[in-house]
Formats: sequence, C-alpha cells, structure tokens
Amino acid sequence: MSKKKNKVVIPTALQMELLRVLTQGDSYGLEILDRINDARDQVSMPKLRIGSLYPTLQRLEEAKLIKGEFREEVAGPGTPRRKYYQILAEGKTAIQRAEAYQRLLNGDNSFKGKTLPEFNFVISQVGS
Repeated sequence: MSKKKNKVVIPTALQMELLRVLTQGDSYGLEILDRINDARDQVSMPKLRIGSLYPTLQRLEEAKLIKGEFREEVAGPGTPRRKYYQILAEGKTAIQRAEAYQRLLNGDNSFKGKTLPEFNFVISQVGS
C-alpha cells in the first residue's frame, strides 16, 4: 500500500503577514490593512494596497486557514456590517511550517530527531 503525501500549504510572504496579524486577534479588512501598513512604514516597505488585501484574504479562507464572518458594529444604528477574520488552527500550523521550512533553507539542521509540524509535505502556494 503506497503512502500518499498530503498537500500542505506554505503561505506566501503576503499571506504570512495577514496570518501573523490575525494571530493577535480577530480583525476586519481595513484594520488589517492599517496594521500591516504601519509595520511596513517602519521598515520603509511599500504600502499594501486594498486591491491585494481582499483577494488574498479570500484565498486564505478558501484554503481554510482563516474564517471570515460578518458582524454588526456596536457604533450605532445604520453602521455597516464588517467582515471579521480569525485565524484557524490550520493557519497557525501553516505559520509553523513556513518558519520550519525557512530554517531548513537557511541550513538549520537542529531539527534532527525532532518532530516538525507535519513536515512530510508537498510545497504549494495557497490558491495555485
């Protein structure tokens, strides 16, 4: 009987940024955008544009790394609903895999004899 390898996701750099923001708590799109752009400003990186944000959030949702849900705002009547995103367990595992993979690429061999987060995988990008 052949052992089939699971297809495992290694997030792109932008996807990692979004996942990392969501490890700090549930957030809605513009809040995520502001947090990323504030951090990018501190290291002189180009700003993330809203046109890249929402398709990336959608791909992360489709990959079941995050979950989005619409919530009524508490700001008062007539305030529009916002879609809040939260990271799922698989999203947290994807971060761990990506970090482990980067360490291997950097020549870190300290993993010998240790269990990595599902490190028996096929590398793929979310949405490919």
